[in-house]
Amino acid sequence: MIINSQNLTHKKLNEKIRSAVKSGINRIELKNVNGQRYIASGLKADVNIKIYGTAGNDLGSFMSGPEINVFGNAQDCVANTMDAGKIVVHGSVGDILGYGMRGGKVFIKDDAGYRAGIHIKSYKEMVPVIVIGGSVHDFFAEYMAGGIIILLGLDRNKKIAGNFIGTGMHGGTIYIRGKVETYQLGKEVSTVKFEETDNELIKKYLAEFCSSFNLDYRKIATQKFTKLKALHHRPYGTIYAY
Repeated sequence: MIINSQNLTHKKLNEKIRSAVKSGINRIELKNVNGQRYIASGLKADVNIKIYGTAGNDLGSFMSGPEINVFGNAQDCVANTMDAGKIVVHGSVGDILGYGMRGGKVFIKDDAGYRAGIHIKSYKEMVPVIVIGGSVHDFFAEYMAGGIIILLGLDRNKKIAGNFIGTGMHGGTIYIRGKVETYQLGKEVSTVKFEETDNELIKKYLAEFCSSFNLDYRKIATQKFTKLKALHHRPYGTIYAY
């Protein structure tokens, strides 16, 4: 099914998407998207959505199951509190990518803004994964509580990350392709030794990422990664009553 999003409000567009899903349609193409918010927000369905244009704020927020491909860019708060599914953006995204994300996968071909991966978390078998092909700004993985974030820095003309990486981090793992300086790290994180399981994990998600964007896996995989983990599980425990 093809939906022409031109001149549709975000409410009307999402009504059309939900109506299509309810009728049993499992493949939807959204043409001429221009900043409409909340696309697939809260949607629980096995549906493939292709978006052509620029997706607005909160793309895929609270969703559980859909697979979304954006052939363009997306604005702030992609995958906000997402439970399950997959979002692939063939461009760049704005700030607070994956805020509170609880499961599923997000692949960004190019760059992300400030606070990418903020407060993503894991629960039992639910392990959220974010792979970013380009660079990020300050406060990358801020308050990260679980999950996996892989940062590739494929554009070597750009600094791979800003400062305060992992500030407040208390769970999960960050993998950065190449090196970052100590001054860029939040005081709650540190580099740690690589294990064989880390290599297998990176190989798995990097292969899927490259397949999504038709990139050369062998070329990207040759460079070593830096692994970052939290130093403490409760970095701010002393400021709370419990």
